[in-house]
Amino acid sequence: MTLAVERIPKLSTPTDGMAWISGQTFTMGSNHHYPEEAPAHSVDVDGFFIEETPVTNRKFMEFVKATGHVTVAEKIPDAEDYPGALPEMLKAGSLVFVQPKQVRGADISQWWTFKFGANWRRPLGGLSDLRGKLDHPVVHVAYADAKAYADWAGLDLPTEAEWELAARGGLDDAEYAWGEEFMPGGVPRANTWQGIFPVSTVKPKGQERTTPVKAFPPNGYGLYDMIGNVWEWTCDYWSARHPEPAAKSCCIPKNPRGGPEDASYDPSQPSIRIARRVLKGGSHLCAPNYCRRYRPAARHAEPEDTSTSHVGFRCVKRVPA
Repeated sequence: MTLAVERIPKLSTPTDGMAWISGQTFTMGSNHHYPEEAPAHSVDVDGFFIEETPVTNRKFMEFVKATGHVTVAEKIPDAEDYPGALPEMLKAGSLVFVQPKQVRGADISQWWTFKFGANWRRPLGGLSDLRGKLDHPVVHVAYADAKAYADWAGLDLPTEAEWELAARGGLDDAEYAWGEEFMPGGVPRANTWQGIFPVSTVKPKGQERTTPVKAFPPNGYGLYDMIGNVWEWTCDYWSARHPEPAAKSCCIPKNPRGGPEDASYDPSQPSIRIARRVLKGGSHLCAPNYCRRYRPAARHAEPEDTSTSHVGFRCVKRVPA
């Protein structure tokens, strides 16, 4: 008997550090958690290559050295883009998580602070730097920064469907990227919050934030940090819900690309017309008591212009038909 061997297409660029994800139909989304994840529905995705890890500070530094790229967090915001913003807030900077001693209510400003001078080089603002963090995921990158890196590398940012397929690691209907238990045997399988968010953590000192990209086991496709560590940008515009499942197998969406830009705007801020994109994967700040988005189906809306201390990205390479 001759075994069928899948042919992986030859590319014009090297695929070192990338994994091949076979084209397939899978169940995207979930009906069991947050409303924006529903409804679960079948989608068909062509095969693609995806980076094994999020882009690291080391790799992003190479990009900046080669191109002179200046990130959004390093630029002074344009007042016309932020009507009503206080002039003293229109300075270069980014959002940084600062652990509070206590909180009242769910106001996220109790643990998120816009720090002037915070950017990918200085992840905590002030005099912070990248010493000991070159193999951590780069953070404080807005959508434009991630796309600029992808273009430079001859790659692209994944769609939400591509990202979720890769994150599942071959376990189509599993709750987590590694199976049905959050912590099998009590052992963390991803860099998520350990303790009571946001006031207490039981992690060793120095490990409360990002970790090196291969600090936790890979999923079934050999991909690291698809869950936890940092949220990751996708190229899809945000939509409040997934589309309804196809009525017939012949009508399953193929390579879906998200909703329209206009529908992605934040309805709570009608005067600010900034598109939002889908983030995937959760981060080191996700916790059972606050944000259970450490799952492949989980998704979050992020304005294109926003950068934070817990958002990064990885790239894909699509194969021409």
